[in-house]
Amino acid sequence: MPRTSSFGAWWVHRPSTAGSAVMATGILSAGLHTTGYEALSWIALVLACAAWLGLAAGFVLRLVRERSEWLAEAGTPGALTAVAATAVLGTRFSELGARILAEALLALAVVLWPGLLLRVLRRVGRRMPGSVFLGCVATEGLAVLGAAVAGAETSAWLAHASLVLFWLGLALYVFAVARFDPVQVIEGAGDQWIASGAAAISALAGTQLMTAAGSGMYLWDKDDSGVLRTVTVALLMLDLFLYGVLLAAELAWPRLRYDVRRWATVFPLGMTAAATLSVAAVVGVPSLEVPGELLLWVAVAAWSAVGTGSVRAARAELRAAR
Repeated sequence: MPRTSSFGAWWVHRPSTAGSAVMATGILSAGLHTTGYEALSWIALVLACAAWLGLAAGFVLRLVRERSEWLAEAGTPGALTAVAATAVLGTRFSELGARILAEALLALAVVLWPGLLLRVLRRVGRRMPGSVFLGCVATEGLAVLGAAVAGAETSAWLAHASLVLFWLGLALYVFAVARFDPVQVIEGAGDQWIASGAAAISALAGTQLMTAAGSGMYLWDKDDSGVLRTVTVALLMLDLFLYGVLLAAELAWPRLRYDVRRWATVFPLGMTAAATLSVAAVVGVPSLEVPGELLLWVAVAAWSAVGTGSVRAARAELRAAR
């Protein structure tokens, strides 16, 4: 029993940034589904759900037992991974046709989002690490899930609300850019990649909104649709540019030691692949399909490497805790 107790204590005190592991695994499940690798997609989905449930249990236990510590951590950008992870899983369930579950996860994410976002924004300073972009990621995650549910339910009001979230997310991206420390590109422990992931999830939100508009509802006129299309493509181009810059920095200044923030690297890699594949399908750029699938396998390889590092780190921490 002591071993179980040690594991429980270790799990409950996982940092809030651990939610990025759920985000990374969930988006890989979506990408693998898009490219037809259903068995791998289901494995990734099961792992993402198990991790989400475990982290949610830890989230609640800490709120009840260690409220002051919970409140302190809730003001850090990493806390927003709770919203983003919930939205990513909800979007995946929407793809599977599990509407009630997708709507429940959307409702939960909406409840969590404003309180956590406001607490984080109050504490944002200058020269921040890449986690400062999580405000954008969480908001665009809601836009993606909201648009997916709106398209499935032909709900115009939800589509319009998701469009508002899309533009708000872009404003938060600009806000984050002004506060991001560029030195993190060469010194960051992994979360510097969220600058790319935020652009990617914004592009994915744009394609989901375009898909919702094509579901038979009249949502906006042709001029507005043209703007949305242009902005979505521009966001993907920005994402791919940042991906290249960050990859070049990783090659020039290797950081090979495991850090939990490396999950914040895997998520943008997977999200870039998912956004590329989505733009290829929705905007009608078939030439992006092959690059999108190649990027997906890069993300799978990164997931495997970081997952291995996580297991080794967990074993070491549990042995030290005995």
